[in-house]
Amino acid sequence: MQATFDLGEEPDAQITQVSGKQLHDQLAAFDEFGSSTIVEKSSGVPVYVNEFWTAKQRAAHSVHEVSYRACFKPQLPRFFIERLTEVGDLVLDPFTGRGTTLIESVLLNRRAVGNDVNPISSMLVVPRVTPPTLQAVGERLAALDLSEAEETPEDLLTFYHPDTLREICALRDHLGKHDTDIVDRWIRMTATNRLTGHSPGFFSVYTMPPNQAVTVDRQKLINEKRKQTPEYRDIKKLMLRKSKSLLKDVTPNNELSFDRYGDGTKVAVGSADALRHIDDGNVSLVVTSPPFLDVVQYATDNWLRCWFNGIDADTIPIWNFRKADDWQAAMTKVFAELHRVLKPGGHVAFEVGEVKGGKVKLEDYVIPAGIDGGLEPELVLINAQEFTKTANCWGVDNQTKGTNTNRIVLFQKR
Repeated sequence: MQATFDLGEEPDAQITQVSGKQLHDQLAAFDEFGSSTIVEKSSGVPVYVNEFWTAKQRAAHSVHEVSYRACFKPQLPRFFIERLTEVGDLVLDPFTGRGTTLIESVLLNRRAVGNDVNPISSMLVVPRVTPPTLQAVGERLAALDLSEAEETPEDLLTFYHPDTLREICALRDHLGKHDTDIVDRWIRMTATNRLTGHSPGFFSVYTMPPNQAVTVDRQKLINEKRKQTPEYRDIKKLMLRKSKSLLKDVTPNNELSFDRYGDGTKVAVGSADALRHIDDGNVSLVVTSPPFLDVVQYATDNWLRCWFNGIDADTIPIWNFRKADDWQAAMTKVFAELHRVLKPGGHVAFEVGEVKGGKVKLEDYVIPAGIDGGLEPELVLINAQEFTKTANCWGVDNQTKGTNTNRIVLFQKR
């Protein structure tokens, strides 16, 4: 990629880093979306309640549009990256998921590093901070021969037309042998995202949203109920269409950011309480969202993505705690590790949620975990919104079920 733009010309990097007092003042006075901040206290920590970023869907950069279960909006990490870091600082997400924090960091000209116990995370993230051109993707797809596959699992015909399944398996064979450059990595990421979904833009027959692959038996019931059989999908055409959508917002300044900061972005595979790839005192900001007790079944949701990428889903040691006390103990170990890698004065924005019908507010467990890990709680920010995609998608009423708030506990290393 070639670009002649100076980093200072990037229009999105206009908010300057603020001090602790300035951040408190900004939150208390925030009224960008027409409502005033409610200021409360909980366990001696200030709590700020408002709509701090937009509730609109797809209001962020197009390169983010890859589905993953329980991911937060790009506006959440951007809010903290803009205010608590400077250009060139290192931002970490120890529970990377689809990579929202890392991608937003690179777009804002920060260095980024990630970690996730699921190897799929790196496959979804790295290609989107080192993207090829749409022309290169189109040429590679056109050159691929998907007419023969080494194996086509018969049970997957529940999801796919026989010709579609053959093409998917042929692509899987190709990537297993040739995943060596940015174009193939991009194609792997795009195919992984298109495996199943609820529109003709996906490889499969109608099924659950793309971030939640149902079992074969469950899909059989869906097919029977809807009286549907899988139709042929041209997977090359769909991958090229998705690539065009992902890359449509890329500007020359973004290209420069990808060149300067994307190439150095790594996502290690491992536990969040053992970040061995990060040296002491290097990280300026952590923005993350951990697994929420046993609410989300990440292993079950990703079984088909794991199959496509040659990963045994049963071997991924994903945390799945049923008791809040056990979850708190695990988070304490994570905070101790974050304390190690943070610079003095660095921050952790730890996004949690209400679980078990709102009866459990995880910030009540996060604050003591962070303190025990050596960090000092600064504030709780509650981003309250009337609309959520989760609520609409699952057909539940806001303020009754689903997630209507982002609840972020902000810590600092003194």
